[in-house]
Amino acid sequence: MTLIALALTVVLTFVAGLHVYWGIGGVWPGTDQPSLARAVAGFRGIDAMPSPTACFAVAACLVLAALWPSALAGLFASPFQLAGLVAGAVMLALVFLARGIAGFTPAWRRLTPEEPFATNDRRFFSPLCLALGAGFLFLAFERALS
Repeated sequence: MTLIALALTVVLTFVAGLHVYWGIGGVWPGTDQPSLARAVAGFRGIDAMPSPTACFAVAACLVLAALWPSALAGLFASPFQLAGLVAGAVMLALVFLARGIAGFTPAWRRLTPEEPFATNDRRFFSPLCLALGAGFLFLAFERALS
């Protein structure tokens, strides 16, 4: 359980860090703002990244999500009771599972057709979201049943 909690925390913290990097103007894995937007956002006709505020807001949400598995595994004291931690983990699991599933739907493909995002989404982003969702579900059920 601890290993899964730590893996979720590390991955989510890394992704949060990427969003902060993009919010302060970083362009990797692109070479400029338009190529970055096509690589990591992928919306039809996109030529600029979302605002720094949007990037920082996503990063903040990801940091909170990154803390959740460690709290659920008891790696630090949490102000939430076990039932609240489990419920929060289930909610996070549903968010990540929904995003992961969405990436394989025709509607999402029409919404985000830009390359290389479309290919990377099917190969990496959506499967990562599915794995994160599964990890949160595992932790929630493991703690609920222990």
